Formats: sequence, C-alpha cells, structure tokens
Amino acid sequence: IELKSILRKVEKKGFDSIGTILYGNSSYKLSEKVFEDNPEFEKRVPKSEKKALGSNAFDRYSELFYEKKREDDDIAIYGRQNNSRIYKFLREKYICDGGNLYFWKVIVPGANGSGIFGEELSNPIIAGPKVGYTQTFISLGKFKTEYEANALLKYLKTKFARTMLGIKKITQNNKTAVTWSKVPLQDFTNSSDINWSKSIHDIDLQLYRKYELSQNEINFVEDKVKNMN
Repeated sequence: IELKSILRKVEKKGFDSIGTILYGNSSYKLSEKVFEDNPEFEKRVPKSEKKALGSNAFDRYSELFYEKKREDDDIAIYGRQNNSRIYKFLREKYICDGGNLYFWKVIVPGANGSGIFGEELSNPIIAGPKVGYTQTFISLGKFKTEYEANALLKYLKTKFARTMLGIKKITQNNKTAVTWSKVPLQDFTNSSDINWSKSIHDIDLQLYRKYELSQNEINFVEDKVKNMN
C-alpha cells in the first residue's frame, strides 16, 4: 500500500526516468582494428561475439590488455578477473566508445543480490573519462564534472532511490532501462533543488520532502530498505 502511494506521489510530480541515462552492459565493444592487427583472434570466438567485451575478455584477449597505463591515450577497462574487480588498459584505437567513454559516470554491476526489495547495490563506483567496462557492468550518467557523478552515486545509495528501483527490480537484473524506469532522474549539478554535499541520510530527508511523503511512507522506506554508506 505504501509503495503504491509513494509511486503515485512521485509520478504526480512528473519525471524523466534515470533509465534515460543508463548505458547497458554491451555498450563497450572492441574495434575492427583489433582484428586487423591480430587476425589470429578471429579463431578464438564465434563471429557473433568477437567484438564483445565479455566477462572473460581479459583472459580471452589477454595480449590486448595490460596492468598499467603505457600511453597517455590508453583506455582503462573495468572488469573482473580471478573473482576480483580490476582495471586493465588497452590502446584507444582498440575500443569503441560506449556512449560515455569520455565523461564521468557511475559503474554498477549488471546483476546484483537476489532481487529482495531494498537490498544494497554492490559497490557502485565513480569512473572518470577514458574508462569503459566489460559486460559484467552497466553505467549511469554522462557528466562533464566529477561533482555530478558523485551526486549520482550518493543518490543511488539513498533509501528513496532504492525504494523506487525495487518497484521494477524483482530479480538480480540491473541491466535494463525498464528496471530503473521508476527511479526519477534528478539534477545532479550544484544548482539542484537537492543539496548533494550533504550526507546520504540527509539527502533522503530532502527527497522525502520533495515528494511530500507522509510519516507512514517514510517509516516504510526507513524500515524496509537497508542503509548504504
């Protein structure tokens, strides 16, 4: 009951969905130049998958990636290897821009938890320009400033935003814009009606006021949704 009334109040305000700034898990791909320079790679993978930055890309194309940046224009790729999240680097000519490569963004796992309402997001991170990611992840945002990415990160950690995410997120899946469609997009600049310099809890209080939540609705959110630091 509370969830329906919260959604009604949020929709009454009218909003763009945060899903409009989502970049999917297949946004980043290898360029054709990779295969021109390394024709032997063609045999490693089915043709339909050859450009994919799959979860095993660091192993599949190990010659492409290195541990440390070598050239100023190298691109960092965020992914997983040996059950750890890591950055690896490759030459800029070998990557296709996923849409927000040269901007600030927040990277989030494409799958998270079990779909339980109000669960934490698993270690979302801020990433700067010239950072892409493998298909293990998605990203939100295409910002010119770190301030905006940091504001978005705080927003994603609020109980309010994760309440709205929980309306559509009934599985582990974070990957689609539909999953995020009930989370209202905010102004993440310092001209926003939300003061993003405050603590996550204080931002929640500002959001409760913005959407005119009743005390019962606030209690529902505070009781059902886990804290995130």
